[in-house]
Amino acid sequence: MTATFLALSLTLTVERPVICLDPGHPSENGIGAKGKYISELQLVWNVSLLTKPLLEKAGYEVVLTKATRDEKVTNRRRAEIGNEAKADLMIRIHADAGNHSGFATFYPHRQARVQGVLGPPTAILHQMKTLAPSFHKAAYGELMGKLKDLGVQTEAKTAIGARQGALTGSVFSKVPVLLLELCVVTNDQDSKFASTKEGQEAFARAILAGTRATVPLRTRR
Repeated sequence: MTATFLALSLTLTVERPVICLDPGHPSENGIGAKGKYISELQLVWNVSLLTKPLLEKAGYEVVLTKATRDEKVTNRRRAEIGNEAKADLMIRIHADAGNHSGFATFYPHRQARVQGVLGPPTAILHQMKTLAPSFHKAAYGELMGKLKDLGVQTEAKTAIGARQGALTGSVFSKVPVLLLELCVVTNDQDSKFASTKEGQEAFARAILAGTRATVPLRTRR
């Protein structure tokens, strides 16, 4: 290695992009779904705690929207935490309920008005239309053969989004935001997988893979 190259390399530092992990519930919408083997509340908290050190080791700064599993935080406040952190990506972590099965990624595709606020900004809508498929493809690569692939869907496919146009957490978000339904926790097969250490670690690796695919580390001199 030449002295010139060494001097140049020493002047480059890695900026740590900020990832906001939002373990869903409790919120104004309740404590979440309950499965036979694990609840949504417990699952998303466990997965968030497993994901945080993986992201930090990979070079990201991580902010959580709550300090304990049972802390109640409104969806508006969750979005505000991501905004205050100037997050490069906010990942809302949930588990679905229903008769179906699998892993899905949701993104806002149109604005809604909630509590007098119209959002998310149109720039975020355009950005997420591109980022969500990239995130999902990389994330599902860690879950292939373990869960069904429910693909990338707009928030209008959710119960609240169908009424509003965008989910409340997205309306108040001024940073890139997407929502993961890790599995359908009321499906016994999904719930059983999600209750295991193997399953929860796979979800954490999936979030890491999706993040790496959409939020590259940056270097500066």
